[in-house]
Amino acid sequence: MIQKIKYIILSLGFVMLMQSCEKNLDLKPEDDRLTADVAFETPGAYRAFLAKLYAGISLSGQEGPAGNPDLSGLDEGFSNYLRLYWKMQELTTDEAVIAWNDGTIKNLHAQNWTSGNEFIRTMYSRIMYQISLTNEFLRQTTDSKLSDRGVDATLKAEIQKYRAEARFMRALSYWHAMDLFGNPPFVTDNDPIGAFLPEQINRSDLFDYIESELLDIESKIVPARQNEYGRADQAAVWMLLAKLYLNSEVYTNTSRYNDVITYTAKIINAGYTIPANPYYQSFLADNDSNGAQDEVIFTIPFDGLHTQSYGGMTFLVHAAVGGDMNPADFGINGGWYGLRTTSALVDLFPTPESSPDGRALFFTTNQTKEIADISVFKNGYAIQKFKNVDVNGNPGSDPENFPDTDFPMFRLADAYLMYAEANLRGGGGDTATAVGYINQLRQRAYGDASGNISTSDLTLDFILNERARELYWEAHRRTDLIRFGKFSDQGVWPWKGNVPQGTTTEAFRNVMPISASDLGVNTNLIQNPGY
Repeated sequence: MIQKIKYIILSLGFVMLMQSCEKNLDLKPEDDRLTADVAFETPGAYRAFLAKLYAGISLSGQEGPAGNPDLSGLDEGFSNYLRLYWKMQELTTDEAVIAWNDGTIKNLHAQNWTSGNEFIRTMYSRIMYQISLTNEFLRQTTDSKLSDRGVDATLKAEIQKYRAEARFMRALSYWHAMDLFGNPPFVTDNDPIGAFLPEQINRSDLFDYIESELLDIESKIVPARQNEYGRADQAAVWMLLAKLYLNSEVYTNTSRYNDVITYTAKIINAGYTIPANPYYQSFLADNDSNGAQDEVIFTIPFDGLHTQSYGGMTFLVHAAVGGDMNPADFGINGGWYGLRTTSALVDLFPTPESSPDGRALFFTTNQTKEIADISVFKNGYAIQKFKNVDVNGNPGSDPENFPDTDFPMFRLADAYLMYAEANLRGGGGDTATAVGYINQLRQRAYGDASGNISTSDLTLDFILNERARELYWEAHRRTDLIRFGKFSDQGVWPWKGNVPQGTTTEAFRNVMPISASDLGVNTNLIQNPGY
């Protein structure tokens, strides 16, 4: 299947599809004789291409773990979509620091990046590449194209479901683009293939586009909890809509909290449950089957034998191990001595070294709580959240490098927290119901009702802190801090602003810069203010 995907991708001429990306992305067909019609001549090609759209989040090339990257210009492991997105959402906040000195990576936590930052640039390019893939899939699966190829009615009906999933994946990437970059270039399947310069879209207009796409596919995609594991369904659409509406005031200056209540309620009533498992088991190698999957709305699957990449979960498991941590306890052959957290996250938990809150998954042995030197792994508590072992401590299918652990992009706990926040912000709903949802999470965390809260405890400050306690290292923090007004010119944590005690930074950093290299190519683009 991977080989089939390779030829499908290469045959489509993505040098043209990357109209907006960097000059140094050497994307061209391996064999110019191949055409799109040849690529889609077998019925299985459509499912294979859909697989590539999903794999675009977890993998970084055509072979794995390295050797034939989708993008050139940055190490293949570094250019992985999930790895880059995680860095944008976590390294820029109080939840994570990294010891390495690779290029400008430390500028992310210091919040002193420029438009030439290679990690931000490659995130931008990866998003645009992913959108290009979905656009081409949609171009190649129109009714007229399918009829010209003689596709039978049964396969046509199946492809309609594929198209809805592809549109969800495009909406997801455009949401990432809007959230990170504000006003990115905009291309859809209705635009021609060729060397043209895409127009830049206003953030509020992109919001409207993403919303319209999601509302249109809501009734066309597979119903909630009815699709294959790892594929998008109706609940994934609802979750992305809820995310969109929760941050609407940031994106459009108009609040939509009533819509958050509507769509989180749909998710909550769809049959997802908070599993009886302890919290930590949701992040193990068998989190697709140990009960944790009952909570997950949309996941990025990983398999140690079949999704081998130095990004994604390989990065999150290996880079978080070092110091006196035993790699075998994490189902790997060695740590990369990189990721830790700051005392700002640690202090959100009661007695964090031995907390009654089971979400406080800190490794503290011979680790200092405060960070004197980010480059020293033992400065800062380590996080032992993601592991490549199952509930019995057995390693995953590859006990050395590549985890089986899936990344839970959207899960029920987040929907509960969004419902509670929207209720507090005046979106309707029921406060007692919101408290009940939060207490379900805290009962899992504490193992009993000792951590339960009352209505008077439910404040916006509590919600922000509870989101950190429940969702840390799951790529939500930057967006949350911006929504709460505490990311840049407010909010201080260790080493923010590149000083040990932390300091505020410029407000314009709430939006990342448009890639400087893309500005040099596309004269239709205007840089975000401040850069």
